[in-house]
Amino acid sequence: MSQIFAVAPMIDWTDRHCRYFHRQLSTRAVLYTEMVTTGAIIHGKNDFLLYNEDEHPLVLQLGGSNPADLASCTRLAVERGYDEINLNVGCPSDRVQNGRFGACLMAEPELVGDCLKAMQDAAGTVPVSIKTRLGIDDQDSYSFLMRLLQAVDKAGVSRLTLHARKAWLNGLSPKENRDIPPLDYARVHQVKRDLNHFEVLLNGGLQSLDEAQEQLQFVDGVMLGRAVYQNPWMLAAVDSAFYGQPTKWQAPEEVLPVMADYIERHIEAGGRFWHVARHMLGLFQNRPGARQWRRHLSENGPRAESAAPLYEAAEKVLGQAVA
Repeated sequence: MSQIFAVAPMIDWTDRHCRYFHRQLSTRAVLYTEMVTTGAIIHGKNDFLLYNEDEHPLVLQLGGSNPADLASCTRLAVERGYDEINLNVGCPSDRVQNGRFGACLMAEPELVGDCLKAMQDAAGTVPVSIKTRLGIDDQDSYSFLMRLLQAVDKAGVSRLTLHARKAWLNGLSPKENRDIPPLDYARVHQVKRDLNHFEVLLNGGLQSLDEAQEQLQFVDGVMLGRAVYQNPWMLAAVDSAFYGQPTKWQAPEEVLPVMADYIERHIEAGGRFWHVARHMLGLFQNRPGARQWRRHLSENGPRAESAAPLYEAAEKVLGQAVA
């Protein structure tokens, strides 16, 4: 198995505009949609499966607990050309719990197995995977996690992303659940040792590509979320560091013409500049002028009717015009 670098699914963040931007920076990083519920796909008025062909390799993350509905959505996703379908068994929000999916499903391994089996049957040759936590509330023993993973294995699924924290379903917000439960990388490493036929990705707390590469001694891949979103230029080094391929860009400003063209096309189709540009606020993170870049886009972006603010903001960073 080759090593894998993935950008985590993040609600309100990894929409199709964000993914298009990320894809310009790395041709090989695996991108995930935001979690999309089966109810939204089946009953919603919008096209929740819409994406740009440039986004591949692309994984659809589904939220749900009804095997028939998950199978139906999987079939639709396969028809639309997604490269993988992932079941969310890790989100701890109240809204998700009320819908009986996300992290609370860890307590129902047989149901998770039924869901994955239905998705597998519907997916044909397209891979099905699962993303989960290490435990929930006081149910955080290794044996509790293994009961879930045995059900996953029985369903014929062997692609697994483990967020290296448990989730507190009571008492912590989703934001607090991303920081307060302690990280336990050793438990993820143990899963890979005990279930070596699983393709295991480690998620949670990784802040740099160096930290991510250290984990590849123990697992098959890594998944970064907030660190990439807040510093997207990090992705420009992924193709070289993880896949041995040339780096596409040498400086952040080089990607601006591509994104400006995308923004103009989006505006022509009835969209807004800010739909795209909000995901680009971190492009110059940790570089001189990063604050001026963010400020100019934040102050001018929500009202912009063309891609001009991208170049205006870049001039403030670089002190010169960008072609």
